[in-house]
Amino acid sequence: MEFLIKAFEELSTKELYAILALRSEVFVVEQECAYQDLDYKDQKAYHILGIDGDKLLGYTRVFNPGDYLENGSIGRVVICPSGRGLGLGKIIMETSIGKLQEEFPKTPIEISAQTYLIKFYMDLGFLVEGKEYLEDDIPHIRMVLYPR
Repeated sequence: MEFLIKAFEELSTKELYAILALRSEVFVVEQECAYQDLDYKDQKAYHILGIDGDKLLGYTRVFNPGDYLENGSIGRVVICPSGRGLGLGKIIMETSIGKLQEEFPKTPIEISAQTYLIKFYMDLGFLVEGKEYLEDDIPHIRMVLYPR
């Protein structure tokens, strides 16, 4: 497994297509959620790709503080169905957290987590902040990882 960190302009057409296909497969089809995935935020994000050979197994997008939220943030966390149960989610999140902590060591990292994943994110050090809310009709919760 290889992890690539790329700005939007550095993505190849093939990589961008794989990202959009995976996000659509999981967030739109599997989770049965019609939503506007192409939100014009990808251009400001760093894209973390977990690749095995020529297959995209996992992905996140990472924002510097102020580019999306006040804090650094991680979103669109996704593992392809065939890659689940292998610990890839933890590894790609650690890679994403590392990217932000390397550049902004004193800045909190914020996520909008699907509530069924609270324990997963808490195991990475995130804390629940606020109350559950619906995002695209899916229960979410704000979580924050504070600098140590």
